[in-house]
Amino acid sequence: MIIQALPSALIAVVGPTASGKTAAAIALCRALGGEAVSMDSMQVYRGMDIGTAKPTQAEQGGVVHHLLDVADPGTPFSVADYRDLADAAIAGIGARGRQTVLVGGTGLYLNALTLDMDFAQAPADADFRRQLEGEDRELLHARLAQVDPQSARRLHVNDVRRVVRALEIHHLTGKPMSAHTADFRATPRGPTLIAVGLTMERSLLHAHINARVFQMIQQGWLEEVIRLLDAGVPENSQAMQAIGYRELAPVVRGETKLEEAIPRIQLATRQYAKRQLTWFRRDPRVHWFDWGDDPEPVALDAAMLAYVRGRLDCFATLAMTKA
Repeated sequence: MIIQALPSALIAVVGPTASGKTAAAIALCRALGGEAVSMDSMQVYRGMDIGTAKPTQAEQGGVVHHLLDVADPGTPFSVADYRDLADAAIAGIGARGRQTVLVGGTGLYLNALTLDMDFAQAPADADFRRQLEGEDRELLHARLAQVDPQSARRLHVNDVRRVVRALEIHHLTGKPMSAHTADFRATPRGPTLIAVGLTMERSLLHAHINARVFQMIQQGWLEEVIRLLDAGVPENSQAMQAIGYRELAPVVRGETKLEEAIPRIQLATRQYAKRQLTWFRRDPRVHWFDWGDDPEPVALDAAMLAYVRGRLDCFATLAMTKA
């Protein structure tokens, strides 16, 4: 049964990579008459399909998805860019009387959409930035670790553009970038948020991650990287710093073997999942659902749907009372 969507509420499905967010979000969309808006910082790029676990048309199951394939992998894509496009998509979904269901593991995107934060509007210092860009990337990352250890843990040493930006923000404001981006007490922005998180026992999640990396390789992940590089996407671009792409590029160059890259990708992905869990666990807005040892999502979907419906009914009742 489809219940009446509440345009003033956003539903978000969050959690670590390989936790089943996409399937859960699609189930919610079908039950609530919704459309999905991706909150994945790499699924925005065209041509990066396998390595980002971008849902195929078959996996989408007829549910409309937004914010997939909206950027060229050779060009930077900022959080502000994402917020502008997502705001427009959400407005369109509401105008059609549909329910927005956000889905993804990029916590910064969720904050950008739901909290009134000014990090995207932080000032710039072109001279300072040029000075930093000429320094060794490992020294830059070490410097960031001193002034903003939280951002340093989140950013890879090869992601020079974001490392430089984090140092620039600290230089100009005297505060770490993490202070601008992770304050869940900031003023809410936009509609009410109903956030649900997916998690599972750590060894089970690690097993899912390891198996999925192998599956992606079998699906042609290496060939996808070759196509991107052959198309002229710079290896040092923002997109190519994504997990797996940066490890597979040396395989393409013949500098390492695929069997050596695979465990590195698995390790990096497990570490990323840990960071995602840490981020979302700190957000008191998220209501968590644990897979336990159930390999099927049926019971999980039912519990999640019941929770979301209850919250929607609560907000609808409050709205009627105020009216």
